[in-house]
Amino acid sequence: MAEVTDDLPNNKAGSTLENGTEPDSSGIDPLSSGTDGEEELIATILASSPGGARASSTGSTTALMGSLKLEDDTDTKDLFITVDDPQKHTFKVDAYVTYRVFTRTTRGNYDNSEYSVRRRYQDFLWLRQKLAESQPTHLVPPLPEKHSMRMDRFSSEFLQTRQKALNQFLERIAEHPVLSFNESFKVFLTAKAWELTAHRKQGSGIISRVGSSLKTTSSTYLLKNRDPEFTIMHEYIQTFGDKLGSVERISGRVLQEETDYAADLDTYGPVFRLWANSEVELSDDLINIADAVEGCAKATKNSVETQDSTCIPTLKEYILYAEAVKDVLKRRDYFQLEHELAADELSRKKNEREQSKKRKLQRQVEYLSDKTECANADLKADMDRWHKHKRKDVKQVLVDIAEQQTKKYEQSLAAWESVITSLRNGRGDDSTLELSNLVPGVLSQPESDVVFETNSASKSTSAEADDALDMGSDDLDIEAELERELEQIE
Repeated sequence: MAEVTDDLPNNKAGSTLENGTEPDSSGIDPLSSGTDGEEELIATILASSPGGARASSTGSTTALMGSLKLEDDTDTKDLFITVDDPQKHTFKVDAYVTYRVFTRTTRGNYDNSEYSVRRRYQDFLWLRQKLAESQPTHLVPPLPEKHSMRMDRFSSEFLQTRQKALNQFLERIAEHPVLSFNESFKVFLTAKAWELTAHRKQGSGIISRVGSSLKTTSSTYLLKNRDPEFTIMHEYIQTFGDKLGSVERISGRVLQEETDYAADLDTYGPVFRLWANSEVELSDDLINIADAVEGCAKATKNSVETQDSTCIPTLKEYILYAEAVKDVLKRRDYFQLEHELAADELSRKKNEREQSKKRKLQRQVEYLSDKTECANADLKADMDRWHKHKRKDVKQVLVDIAEQQTKKYEQSLAAWESVITSLRNGRGDDSTLELSNLVPGVLSQPESDVVFETNSASKSTSAEADDALDMGSDDLDIEAELERELEQIE
């Protein structure tokens, strides 16, 4: 394995030409190429885009030619990347975290089969900017947000979440049939720290990036005839981002409420334990209640941690993905706007006598038309790939939420059912004790004796009741005779 560090001798993996490109060392295109005319046309289109002069390498051109053949072929994966081992670096005035980026590949344009480098967040940000500049018509995966409102940026929970997000970012690029062959991506994976710093200094300035952003933003409002397919795409991604943003905000509030609920349960359980110390007869029951409360608190905490580390990051990633799609749509609109303006200019100069100017303008219109068609094809292919990933990831998020909620409530239900069972058993013991107090010696006598005495007592009680009824009937007869005698005397 090639361990790329500052103290190792320089190797070919990080060396580049003066224009920032590197030829394919294998001499064989990694993807099937088309005709020479097609390669020249695609190279011209890439060179004319922002940062295109740096993207016109052989690897980028041949990758674009073979993208349609490899985008659905999962058996040809030849680039594997892992992000792990976050390390904090502390200085007097600054502190940051680096991650190990380990790469295994069988591609011929890499000098070694394995690389291990350390990169910080700013390096990942540089990579995404370079990919967006050199491949403006492709959908570049988003990076996770730099800071978190819920966690400290140096906490272990935040570092693990950031590590997974960065790993996902590089994996999505590695699976892309065009972006994975970008020269800046190779530099990111293989170059030493000082070599990467030199490449970062060669990038375009902030003024040029701001100017390009203004052009693409204004093109959306100046465009006359946008294809209905891309209008529907824009409306869908706008609605998707809004709905997902609402889900993410409400999920955050729910998690905060569950966190507060778990904190209240942490103070609720000890109350029953303290109460049990002063209630000897109810001690066991109160302790069982305290155990159930603590079990519910633990189940709620586990649910919050799982959703905070798996579900929420995925929602945030696709919210950022929606913004990335909007940016690509703006750049596509800009290419179409250039074509429309050139076509309008050509129609105004139909009557001009200078045929050379008309032919030059005609070639420009044809070139811009091809450029727009390439942008449309790139965006459609990337959106199809994005929809596949989206369906898979969103379904997994929903499954995780359902499973975690089920697990939480099952644990809480089991805790309270054990309390009910314990209380019912204790109630039976109390009734037995009360019976022993009412009937002395009942627990020391055999069961048959208790039954015999109970039956004898019931028989004697019924005999006494019959005697009382007989006496009552005799008294009624005497009173009737006295009344008859009084009537005779009167």
